[in-house]
Amino acid sequence: MTTASTPLAHLPLGCRVADGAWEPLTRRQHPEPPHPYRSAFQRDRARIIHARAFRRLAGKTQVFTDRFSDHFRSRLTHTMEVAQIARTIAHALGLNEDLTEALALVHDIGHPPFGHAGEHALDKALRQHGLSFDHNLHALRIVEYFEQRYAGFRGLNLTLGVREGIVKHSHDYSAQEHPELAEYFLDRRPPLEAQLIDLADEIAYLTADLDDGMEAGILALNHVREHVRIFEHFYVAVQQRYPKADEKLVFNEALKSMLNALAGDLIEETLRRVSSAGITSLEEIRNAPERLAALSPEMESQRMEAKTYLYENLYRSEDLLRDQHDAAQIIQTLFDAWVADPRLIPPGHEMDIAEQGTARFVADYIAGMTDNFILKQYALWRRGN
Repeated sequence: MTTASTPLAHLPLGCRVADGAWEPLTRRQHPEPPHPYRSAFQRDRARIIHARAFRRLAGKTQVFTDRFSDHFRSRLTHTMEVAQIARTIAHALGLNEDLTEALALVHDIGHPPFGHAGEHALDKALRQHGLSFDHNLHALRIVEYFEQRYAGFRGLNLTLGVREGIVKHSHDYSAQEHPELAEYFLDRRPPLEAQLIDLADEIAYLTADLDDGMEAGILALNHVREHVRIFEHFYVAVQQRYPKADEKLVFNEALKSMLNALAGDLIEETLRRVSSAGITSLEEIRNAPERLAALSPEMESQRMEAKTYLYENLYRSEDLLRDQHDAAQIIQTLFDAWVADPRLIPPGHEMDIAEQGTARFVADYIAGMTDNFILKQYALWRRGN
């Protein structure tokens, strides 16, 4: 079992503007003069935090809707946890922490209300019109088009490095299927800063969802211990160290140790892969045969075990499936109603509907809603029908 305490040498691979391979990633679609005391990625981070779409994450489901408790993670608090984990890993690897943090903060900005159930429902609704919904691509449209905060341009005018990371942090897109993404080096690997975001996301939600699942009373401690090896390993160790501690505190300590072990293993395995391949530049990272940010085979096996456990015992539990069914019904109903009669949408969007088509516009409109707002819209629709 690896830990995060192993001394690590810093890699000279973080974004350096003086490096010719990195310089294009600091460019913006609309040229702006450099800031006197902030880097390009620091400015991107601030623009993301101040975006309206970022603030709305506070009202969007992560796993549990607010009918369960006010204490559970929202999409926003989850994002903050991912950012903290990702920045820590980037620091340990000597990567660019500002780029990493900006990517972590923006990685979920394209999610619709009701968590993954909402995303699946929107995708299903759009496929009836020959379209699809992808939260990464929707996030790109948010930062390039929907956010309107500047007089000189539409969108946030983020750097190419951040926009590439939005597109590619979790998986690769085919250049043949997505010619509109040609500027994002689809035939090449993203920088390590982007590669580690999806794994930091996994680390954050595996531990957080065990925590929230226990708090909700859906998961049982003994059952978790029996089926999640990595958790049991640390739970036993904490019990031995604190034999008189309250069970909840032992649980919390074990979860923290589990998170540290996953993060430490990611750091060590990424370092091992980069070192073993003799990689010393961004160009070599881009040309690598596979992504270099990864967990070791043993830790990856334990990660998958924990993830499978959560799918079988939490995400597909009766309580959450009921919420997911209700969410899908609400989204499909409103989508169908607004596509059939766009006049039901508040005025002022006629040009957007004409440019994008009714189905795409309605999906974008729904995707921007918080849970509470769409529930209010559904209540209004029901009263009118």
